[in-house]
Amino acid sequence: MSATFRQNGDYQVDLYYDVNAWLLGLPPQHLRPDDIRRVDSLPTEHTRRRLAELRGFVERGVRIRFDDEKYIPTVGFVENPERPTSQAEPGALLRIVRLTGRVPPTAKCFDFWASKSFGNIVLMISHESREGVVQQLLERGERSRPFELQLSQSENRWAVARQYFRLGYHHILPDGQDHILFVLGLFLLSTQLGPLLWQITAFTVAHTLTLALSTYGVVTLSPRVVEPLIALSIACVAVENVLTSKLHPWRPVVVFAFGLLHGLGFAGVLTALGLPRSQFATALVSFNVGVELGQLSVIAMAWLVVGWFRRRNWYRRRIVIPGSLVVALVGIYWTIARVLA
Repeated sequence: MSATFRQNGDYQVDLYYDVNAWLLGLPPQHLRPDDIRRVDSLPTEHTRRRLAELRGFVERGVRIRFDDEKYIPTVGFVENPERPTSQAEPGALLRIVRLTGRVPPTAKCFDFWASKSFGNIVLMISHESREGVVQQLLERGERSRPFELQLSQSENRWAVARQYFRLGYHHILPDGQDHILFVLGLFLLSTQLGPLLWQITAFTVAHTLTLALSTYGVVTLSPRVVEPLIALSIACVAVENVLTSKLHPWRPVVVFAFGLLHGLGFAGVLTALGLPRSQFATALVSFNVGVELGQLSVIAMAWLVVGWFRRRNWYRRRIVIPGSLVVALVGIYWTIARVLA
């Protein structure tokens, strides 16, 4: 079974007790293909009565405690999220028991107990604001060890910082193909490290600004608009690399403007992931630091591959122009594909 604690204060306990087997009056997880097909043909009244009996069985045989005080969860029956692809697979655990509820605001620890009727239990506990899973093996009728729900403020801050730093870095490497191409476009034209870092700084300041404003709800723009514009920004930078061999003074300004767009793209990621209200600033800053380190990693890898040749006469002809043309074509293709999607 698994117990999941969410940042919004909800909890969910999935008890892998075979609901379909119960409906048929068979031992759990001992269904044959013919038995599985019989479930859909059971009379409605029979199914309703058996589910009510199973709900009572679970309520009597399971204890959820917060700080040693019993709390009664809502008992439901859902499809197993890990169900096999074949409905007719023998022994298939297709429906399970799900217990849900709210964690008391001041609760510090959680523990679980199930009667001997449920047999031995492997309990997997996770919390959305932390990394990893805590696993406990419970013998028949054994009560679980307490699981700490609240870390100290400093521990929680560092846990959130690590989590969102990793998310930010992964959003560049390896997941951010469009951001990688944009940074490579900046890299290709700059023959010196100083001007390149100025552009990266302008890009970072811009996407940090719009990321913060968008996350706070001050600025919003539909992904259907943002994503094609991000792709177009990649193409524009690459085309400029082909048309000019000099880094013009307006380039950091253009990069800043494009960074504003990319920040809105980052905001879409954070909106989907959610930010912990109690550690909002920590999560936001850590995500940005991860993004920045991801961008610098892209530049470092590009420098290791072709940076040694930047002083050669043939560098622009053999590397900058072909590389920029590839980046431009990909950017144009993405722009069209995202507009038509």
